[in-house]
Amino acid sequence: MPARLRPADPALVAEALARVEAGTAERADLRLLTKHYLALLETRAPGRSVEVRVPPYAAVQVIEGVRHTRGTPPAVVETDAATWIELATGRLGWDAALDGARVQASGERTDLTPYLPLSAS
Repeated sequence: MPARLRPADPALVAEALARVEAGTAERADLRLLTKHYLALLETRAPGRSVEVRVPPYAAVQVIEGVRHTRGTPPAVVETDAATWIELATGRLGWDAALDGARVQASGERTDLTPYLPLSAS
């Protein structure tokens, strides 16, 4: 079983978010924030029935239900880092992300609305 992600230091998160807001974020900022918010999602929605992917940075399995062990999971959510950060911080709503084709979600339990936002920042 893959190791769980760990939330980042709050000071580093704040600095990275400030760079995102200023439009000066670098790849390292996106990686830090993506992994941080995926770690928070793992805590908020424990389980292994839905795989949430934010390539190329990370993927986690969350939400209780039938456990996925091999091959392509039956339930997948995939998005880019910028969209994931906007969802996690509440700057973008789940329905708006789906309607704008910024998130692809297929399978049962892929509506992340009950778990978002992960942070008010």
